Amino acid sequence: MKTIAVTGGSGKLGTQLIQSLQEHGYQVVSLDNKRSSQLHCKQINVDLNDFGQVVSALHGADAIIHLAAIPAPLVYTHPYIFANNTISGYHILEAASILGIRKVVMGSSESSYGFAWAPSPFSPDYLPLDEDHPQQPQECYGLSKVVNELTAAMFDRRNGMQVISLRFSMITKPEDYKHLAVSKPEAFKHILWSYIDIRDAVSACLASLEVEDRGAICLNITSSDTLSDWETERLLNHFYPDVTDRRASLHGRTAVVSNQLAQDVLGWRPKHSWSDHWETIE
Repeated sequence: MKTIAVTGGSGKLGTQLIQSLQEHGYQVVSLDNKRSSQLHCKQINVDLNDFGQVVSALHGADAIIHLAAIPAPLVYTHPYIFANNTISGYHILEAASILGIRKVVMGSSESSYGFAWAPSPFSPDYLPLDEDHPQQPQECYGLSKVVNELTAAMFDRRNGMQVISLRFSMITKPEDYKHLAVSKPEAFKHILWSYIDIRDAVSACLASLEVEDRGAICLNITSSDTLSDWETERLLNHFYPDVTDRRASLHGRTAVVSNQLAQDVLGWRPKHSWSDHWETIE
């Protein structure tokens, strides 16, 4: 496995991922609808909603990391967001099937659980939140991620394709931390104080390329701590007192969203925390 196609290669995560893939000895081709001066690899301008373009652009790739998507239910109309995200996801997987590409990593989202963008806020059924928790989105973006995960499962059933869907939490760069309101816990209640450092998001993508015979699986990619200076039990008692089904001890600032399955499947664990930059933030 030498050549990796990265969709959305000009984006925030895509740019850093491609640089890391190259450092690890991979050849990379970036598929995007715009070029980036930060990338030093082959770049193909492609409309992922055009199946013929997708098949042509993926020719010669050994694996795919699909990150391209409209990343929130904002700016565009809801039907357009849903159609863009689901059709492009299907095209990537169908093209991979035709071309005999056996490994695909899909960028999914914790928004698929429904909490992040819910017009009518609701509480988790239980905590910590793991991959078995019901996905209950109330909007087009979270729904598009659920559909892509179901599409991935179909291709695994059809031809045994390995598709690892990474449910990223809010992706942050080190320079972002000084702007985040870690001392205002109400600011991140809707995302359960969940985040992932971009360096750890990159390493999760790399680890997903290395594992074998996992079929279609969905993994939470989140930090092991919360994006708050409150201890976790205090956060939950204050903001989610109605969630009485707590299935593990959440001592200190332990994350509310569990990344244990990703650790078990990928041999991966996050190494970075906003608290590493505490002196800068203060």
